[in-house]
Amino acid sequence: MDQSKEKITVYYDGACPSCIKDRESYEKMAGKAGQDVCWFDISGQDKQLRNLGIDPYKAMTELHVRDQNQQVLSELDAYILLMNRVPRLKPLAWLIGLPVIRPVLSVLYRWTVKRRLRSSGRLRLK
Repeated sequence: MDQSKEKITVYYDGACPSCIKDRESYEKMAGKAGQDVCWFDISGQDKQLRNLGIDPYKAMTELHVRDQNQQVLSELDAYILLMNRVPRLKPLAWLIGLPVIRPVLSVLYRWTVKRRLRSSGRLRLK
């Protein structure tokens, strides 16, 4: 079986309007490939996340995806895995994985997420 067609699980913030919009955009772009993605809303699921080996704070501040081998990837690795499943997004996945671009995007990503959580009053200090 083609591994890119095996089910993966995306742990996303269902209390975040931007995250919901991103999910909807992905599903539209993915078309049939999107059927192989299970979406798990992390809102209020701290105990279940811990049982899965995912730190609830990190789940709030970084995208997490469990791949077909049950390995959990986070932040840009999670996005790259998700994008590689959609032919139209593969070039973007390649681009964000480049050693020159990746560190800059990682910093920008973390800053954007923390700003979003702070503005909504949902950022918990760790």
